Amino acid sequence: MDLGLRNKIVLVTGGAKGIGAATVEAFSAEDCRVVLVDRDTETGTSLEKYLGSRVSYIEADLTNLEACKKAIEQTVSLFGGLDVLVNNAGFNDGLGLETPPEDFMRSVQNNLLHVYAMTHYALPLLRKGQGCLVNLGSKVSETGQGHTSAYAAAKGAISALTREWAVALAPDKIRVNCVIPAECLTDQYEQFFLSQVEPEAAKKAISKLVPFAQRLTTPQEIAQTIVFLASDRSSHTTGQLVFVDGGYTHFDRAVGHGHNKW
Repeated sequence: MDLGLRNKIVLVTGGAKGIGAATVEAFSAEDCRVVLVDRDTETGTSLEKYLGSRVSYIEADLTNLEACKKAIEQTVSLFGGLDVLVNNAGFNDGLGLETPPEDFMRSVQNNLLHVYAMTHYALPLLRKGQGCLVNLGSKVSETGQGHTSAYAAAKGAISALTREWAVALAPDKIRVNCVIPAECLTDQYEQFFLSQVEPEAAKKAISKLVPFAQRLTTPQEIAQTIVFLASDRSSHTTGQLVFVDGGYTHFDRAVGHGHNKW
């Protein structure tokens, strides 16, 4: 399906790996001009070379506000504007309630402030072209996880800001939505499985908890939803939290434990 995104200018934060890289590839396949922003120079540069001249890599540590501002400025310098901002960057650092308050706040800031900053600096460009914004949330903001207070707080705030910004920017005809994964097979998750005593057994155990097809979501499935939400095919969709998780977040818990057959 032609989503009508040809030549749209897209910026994806945390675009070098996992969901971010899959998103960069998906937009590239729609003939967009894509900027991926990431601090992983080796992987970012490699993806840029692999995808060709319509994709550009910007090295930036988005915990630095000046780097956020410069990333927007560089995007304009490269392609002349911005139509779509995807706030994907984030990291579940597993800081629970035992974490000292100052470390908690540092973690929240690292996962949240760049989302605000990138959106703030991109706003004049998005207004100019009636662009759109897609944020990345996490199921932990809905379900809890037990040992990740800071990450849950940041992702909960991102869900709230999605609704807030959708209302604030509706007069400008800027759509704002949030895609929420649950058990997605990202590079980070692969590293977690490899750290377990029996990696394959650990992966199978988690997969069985996903109601639909008992498998982990792929980064590509998340990416395709992001691309759809950025397109005019979803032209009247805004302020939505879209769960791409095989039913993990909302299905009855009994389903995930095999009491119902699908």
